[in-house]
Amino acid sequence: MDADEIAAGRARWQARYDAARKRDADFTTLSGLPVDPVYGPPEGTAYPGFERIGWPGEFPYTRGLHPTGYRGRTWTIRQFAGFGNARQTNERYKMILGAGGGGLSVAFDMPTLMGRDSDDPQSLGEVGHCGVAVDSAADMEVLFDGIDLAGVTTSMTISGPAVPVFCMYLVAAERQGADLSTLDGTLQTDIFKEYIAQKEWLFDPEPHLRLIGDLMEYCAREIPRYKPLSVSGYHIREAGSTAAQELAYTLADGFGYVELGLSRGLDVNVFAPGLSFFFDSHVDFFEEIAKFRAARRIWARWLRDVYGATSEKALWLRFHTQTAGVSLTAQQPVNNVVRTAVEALAAVLGGTNSLHTNALDETLALPTDESAEIALRTQQVLMEETGVVNVADPLGGSWYVEALTDRIEAEAEEIFARIRQLGGEGPHTIGPMTSGILRGIEDGWFTGHIAESAFVYQQALEKGDKKIVGVNCHTGTVAKDLEILRISHEVELEQRRVLAERKSARDDAAVTAAVRRMVEVGRTGENMIPAMLDAVRAEATLGEICDALRAEWGVYREPARF
Repeated sequence: MDADEIAAGRARWQARYDAARKRDADFTTLSGLPVDPVYGPPEGTAYPGFERIGWPGEFPYTRGLHPTGYRGRTWTIRQFAGFGNARQTNERYKMILGAGGGGLSVAFDMPTLMGRDSDDPQSLGEVGHCGVAVDSAADMEVLFDGIDLAGVTTSMTISGPAVPVFCMYLVAAERQGADLSTLDGTLQTDIFKEYIAQKEWLFDPEPHLRLIGDLMEYCAREIPRYKPLSVSGYHIREAGSTAAQELAYTLADGFGYVELGLSRGLDVNVFAPGLSFFFDSHVDFFEEIAKFRAARRIWARWLRDVYGATSEKALWLRFHTQTAGVSLTAQQPVNNVVRTAVEALAAVLGGTNSLHTNALDETLALPTDESAEIALRTQQVLMEETGVVNVADPLGGSWYVEALTDRIEAEAEEIFARIRQLGGEGPHTIGPMTSGILRGIEDGWFTGHIAESAFVYQQALEKGDKKIVGVNCHTGTVAKDLEILRISHEVELEQRRVLAERKSARDDAAVTAAVRRMVEVGRTGENMIPAMLDAVRAEATLGEICDALRAEWGVYREPARF
């Protein structure tokens, strides 16, 4: 790009920056030196390929979505939390919000993630252990008691039974008196990554995609600010993928959901802004920053050039980041505070829109109040003390970071081409990327490549080529054992007791009729969300709704592979 084009771009950025709202804050260094809101090539110089870097708030958004960077708005501190029953988790949420958290993120227990009630025989011993137990809309009411759902953004990390859980969230907000059309938050709903990495599914892919399509339609029409899909790379990375695989598989899944929306006749400029992303931030500092920058650039280009989006917001890749759980160690767990801080800083320098920082004890148990506070304070120290919010994309133009960004982007593009090849030549029911994803799931293509990457890394650890402090180097320590959070068996007994009371107090005939009506709607082309909402309002439980759909659609079994 020649000097005149660069100067014109800077002028465009300056005009947008001047017109944008900025926070009332001190944007100088610790020593009081003023810093510019963004930096670029020296005036009057050319920079080959600068169109791929650009300016913040301008296509291809490599340097961020907004011209102001974090001067306009800092990232949302969104701590992931959930344990025991709804009352216990509600107390933790109030602690997080009271300590300065900006949004909530719900972790559900394993029975809830699998669409089963707490009194299901398969739930025995799992209730409340890896997240909060939610059996019905009544639990969702308790979960958010005293928390204005119309005034706080809430993320819910659940995919298999995401749609009925979302309906419970809507009914809880309804019972608070909220205007549902104004709700803002995110539902994960990403079923592709379940087949690829996390394994928490209910049905075959097609029924799941039916529900997701209905959800996208409903939110686009009724709750325009709500994001019904958070396409997740986090679990792909935690399963052992490389950074480039995480990026490529995740964005490919996102393209699949774009194709799903288009196949429903939806306007990409309307529904695409409702797609968000969820990435892992691992411990290789510069690789992660490059990954986030490449993600924005790839998404914007594909949405514009492949899927025909024309509105700016449809081209924006918004993403939440969580620091890498798989990087935490049980050995010398206090070292995890350092790892988490480095990973959080990478996410911030990569331009994340919201962030969860893991607690130091999460490799051993759910976080204690103290470790959860340390994790929260880690973000606040970065935000308030380090100056990283002062300049947009401060590493932009670094030879190393730009080369890594280009390299990861190129690897991702190669993977996209391979996935589309898996789908074969058309016609495709939903779209070519979707066909490739479904074929890759069926053939074990994704899981095979992730397993190979995990194996290569494990070999490097065992040979000592890769180091983990406290694990394969610097193993001596004076640290004492941590006190960890333990979930009492009484939680499960109490949850089962409360569930039995609620079932005995409701109108069973109304529940049965509402669930039957939901199944009947599922046999038509009608949107299932209103009928599911009616079942939830009647206090149908999550297990009852999911069991009715399992009876109708069957249960997915992953093929055995050797």
